[in-house]
Amino acid sequence: MLAGKRFKLKERTLAVEVLHNERRAVSIPVGVIFEVVSGFSDGEQTVDVLWEGRSAAPSSCDYHKKRELPRSSYPSDFGRQLV
Repeated sequence: MLAGKRFKLKERTLAVEVLHNERRAVSIPVGVIFEVVSGFSDGEQTVDVLWEGRSAAPSSCDYHKKRELPRSSYPSDFGRQLV
C-alpha cells in the first residue's frame, strides 16, 4: 500500500480539490512533494494526496507517470520544493 509514502512531482498535473463542499480543478506545480493518503482500491480512478497543507485527488494515471521519489525524506522537507 502506498498510503503514507511521499513523492516529488516531475510534471504539473491537474487534480480535484473539495473546498467548502464544492469541487474545483487545481493545478499541482512541478517539484512539490506530496504524501499519498489513500487510493488505488479496485476501480478507483484517483488517489488522495496531501501537498502544502491541501488535499487533492489527481488521476491515478497522472500519479504513476508524473512522480518520483524525493531526494530527501526528512519531515522538514514535506510540502516544500526541492532545490
